[in-house]
Amino acid sequence: MSVRAIVKSIQDIMRQDTGVDGDAQRISQLCWMFFLKIIDDQDQELELMRSGYRSPIPEKFQWRAWAADPEGITGDTLLTFINDELFPRLKNLQITGDAGDRRRVVHDVFEDAYNYMKSGQLMRQVVNKINAIDFNNLTERQHFGDIYEQILNDLQSAGNAGEYYTPRAVTAFMANRIDPRPGEIFFDPACGTGGFLTCAIRHMRDHYVKRPEDEEKMQGALRAVEKKQLPHMLCVTNMLLHGIEDPSFVRHDNTLARPYISWEQKDRVDVILTNPPFGGREEDGIESNFPAHFRTRETADLFLALIIRLLKPGGRAAVVLPDGTLFGEGVKTRLKEHLMEECNLHTIVRLPNSVFKPYASIGTNLLFFEKGEPTKDIWFYEHQVPEGQKAYSMTKPIRFEHLQGCIDWWGGKERKGREASPQAWKVTAEEVKARGYNLDFKNPHAVADDHGDPETLWQDLRAAQIRTAALRDQLKNILAEALAR
Repeated sequence: MSVRAIVKSIQDIMRQDTGVDGDAQRISQLCWMFFLKIIDDQDQELELMRSGYRSPIPEKFQWRAWAADPEGITGDTLLTFINDELFPRLKNLQITGDAGDRRRVVHDVFEDAYNYMKSGQLMRQVVNKINAIDFNNLTERQHFGDIYEQILNDLQSAGNAGEYYTPRAVTAFMANRIDPRPGEIFFDPACGTGGFLTCAIRHMRDHYVKRPEDEEKMQGALRAVEKKQLPHMLCVTNMLLHGIEDPSFVRHDNTLARPYISWEQKDRVDVILTNPPFGGREEDGIESNFPAHFRTRETADLFLALIIRLLKPGGRAAVVLPDGTLFGEGVKTRLKEHLMEECNLHTIVRLPNSVFKPYASIGTNLLFFEKGEPTKDIWFYEHQVPEGQKAYSMTKPIRFEHLQGCIDWWGGKERKGREASPQAWKVTAEEVKARGYNLDFKNPHAVADDHGDPETLWQDLRAAQIRTAALRDQLKNILAEALAR
């Protein structure tokens, strides 16, 4: 049976269980079970390769000990073991502060995880299906990685869980343009399910990782934080699937909870790729961690202020931000002024409203900037939905090749040779300042829709209103005559 067929059969079994309610719970349940199988397969490989290696999971709770035998425990015995022994033990693993302590990974994944399944028989069926996948087989792992990507994509229709997922075409495009390299400290302060991390890893492996030392440098320079339990667990599992030996760099924490001034020189990073949550409000007191002139409860604004601080001189970032950031006033104005003074905001890619559907239907923008020199000019590029398509959707999502036009226009690593076009235009820093740092520049090359002559339209409207009134009177007379009979 193919990996795809196995995963589909697992999902079908889970839908029979009365305890698993909806996509988000099903994905969460799938994730912790896949995590245990993946890390156990990885442990067995490391035990062969490294003398003295020990699994971070106590022997009794390793997948091979309780799940690998298809005739093993099932029913109420299995449920009791899961709920009363395995979960409490893994939630309370003793961890150290040592680098590379894989127990932290296990502890953080299970800290807020939950077993939703109520049928031990159905759980045994799921376990046996998972056993059919060998995650040490590179081909099977790659196939599963593709399927896992689709599972993450399913989050878009899983209620509020969609906030954790950025379309992979967008993350891949941003990684391609920012061009991270092994050894550069890479940070995503709101990493969700790990889309930017996986695209950055893939980009570096495709272009720069040639030797084992390159891989080691790359893995050692990754940093990420995720506040919520479900996406954190999904991200850690994603890292294991992508061959990251120690995903403990993905911290389960709130980046914004740390005081702004406590981020010191030693915390600076080379590259930031992120889609900070926007449209939401942070919990009470979080804004007090920031200087008074940046204080707000709008999450995206706080992240933007922090990103500017975290970049090293010469560091570069690509950030997804909503239209409201471009034209907003107050704190948003001060942030944009600060951004343009501290960084070269060289490119803004404007995306259509439908890119993030169905989770969000608001205009979004990709801001590309480098720390160290003030902004002089900003290039705008308006990405348009492909010809013959009215909007992006779940069945017709944005694809990487749709963004190839922007890549072709970009002008290489140095961004030289850019030219104005029907989709691209340039504004000066002085123009932005004159508008009070309103960055909501519309495409000057767009042809305004011809709605017709206003006088003619008014006459047509009046005629339509007269016809409507006449039809309404006619209907009243018909009803009156019918009632009089």
